[in-house]
Amino acid sequence: MQMLDPAGIAPPFARYAHGVVTDPGARVLVTSGQLGLAPDGSVPEGAEAQARVCFANLDAILAEAGAARGHVLRLNAYVTGRHHMAGYMAARDAWLADLAQVPASTLMIVAGFTRPEFVVEVEALAALPGGASS
Repeated sequence: MQMLDPAGIAPPFARYAHGVVTDPGARVLVTSGQLGLAPDGSVPEGAEAQARVCFANLDAILAEAGAARGHVLRLNAYVTGRHHMAGYMAARDAWLADLAQVPASTLMIVAGFTRPEFVVEVEALAALPGGASS
């Protein structure tokens, strides 16, 4: 994976890349949006706690595909209010803390999700190791 952060534009606001290039022929993993729904069906309060659950879910999906955080090319995240941005970003930055190269990332404010207690949703696009499948 190669991060693209051209010198001619403003640097990223946080721990993400403006663009990411992967090797030709890489297999692609696209996840559904993950909500802050724990395996026991509980939903923690607050954006940071919910985002940590979202990222744990993404870890499980990546592992199932034989991949890890470093294979993520792009994160798309949604929060239900501007006041949830800092909590989400803290969880995202912690999730990416050990990576030398970080994915592209977009964060949007939306009206809501399927249940009112959900305040964060995160989806990922990853390039899987091993190249094209046969």
